[in-house]
Amino acid sequence: MKGILGRKVGMTQIYKQDGTVVPVTVVEAGPCFVTQLRVPERDGYRAVQLGFGPAKTKHLTKGQQGHLENAGVPQLRHLREVRTREDETYTLGQQILVDIFEPGERVDIQGKSKGRGFQGVVKRHHFAGGPHTHGQSDRERAPGSIGACATPGRVWKGQRMPGQLGNKQTTVQNLEVVLVDPERNLLAVRGSVPGPKGALVLIKGVRKQRVARGG
Repeated sequence: MKGILGRKVGMTQIYKQDGTVVPVTVVEAGPCFVTQLRVPERDGYRAVQLGFGPAKTKHLTKGQQGHLENAGVPQLRHLREVRTREDETYTLGQQILVDIFEPGERVDIQGKSKGRGFQGVVKRHHFAGGPHTHGQSDRERAPGSIGACATPGRVWKGQRMPGQLGNKQTTVQNLEVVLVDPERNLLAVRGSVPGPKGALVLIKGVRKQRVARGG
């Protein structure tokens, strides 16, 4: 499965030939370098490790510096693994560019969502809240009952309650590639991408093919 690391630039819109407006997220994808190869005989699985983003030597440990020097690549800040198929071949130190994708292709993009802190059930789980009538004054955004009485006599596991919102690894699937600009290492996909501007994202080939439903 092909993949590339990138950095989220932001959202904009693109006009198609027919005049329709497409909302897109622009990602600065690559260039990436192959820093390690995983093989089933030694590691038990097949994958390739990609490095992205220049880094200063003082920001890397001695182990990281030696690892990158052995691969024959410059000092890189981010390292991520992408599973590969048996028919895909990579070489140590190979450069991966954004032109591995084409307009019209579909991809999955993985990143860390924006952290929203501790939130209540209305914002976190889209609860409707309590009624605004019948004399209540402080129950508008309360979760209400969280369990039964004697049976089961406890709160069910997985009960939706207030807590941490966001700041989790998230994957958005089946995003359409609208624009590929190899000269500026830019990739534009239709729709939104996890994370704030400047966030690190991993763009991979789609895993679940979209099936058209018949009428």
